[in-house]
Amino acid sequence: QVQLVESGGGLVEAGGSLRLSCAASGLTFSSIAMGWFRQAPGKEREFVAAMSWSGDSRIYGDSVNGRFAISRDNAKRTLYLQMNSLKPEDTAVYYCAASSNSGGRYSVPRAEVLYDYWAQGTQVTVSS
Repeated sequence: QVQLVESGGGLVEAGGSLRLSCAASGLTFSSIAMGWFRQAPGKEREFVAAMSWSGDSRIYGDSVNGRFAISRDNAKRTLYLQMNSLKPEDTAVYYCAASSNSGGRYSVPRAEVLYDYWAQGTQVTVSS
């Protein structure tokens, strides 16, 4: 079955950096668009970033654009999220997700409903 396993979350001071990883199995990773979402306490889950299966296209949520970078290594079946210049408002549980609605090589699904498989979530806490 499909498994997405995250690692790399933790506690960091404001202005610091973290890198999240998401290892995938049970699916053809190189043919799947992937994304990151997050959910802060008391808030709805929010889109963070996503990447086409080819790696040719990526998109970001407004609140992280310019600070976060999504990447993937298809040979390692792993998705990454490099988070720089972290702010206390970035504190949330972060989820990676896989979308079977992957479309063409430049297609990047943004809507949560387009993602079929979800990781368990990893906590990121940014202290002020």
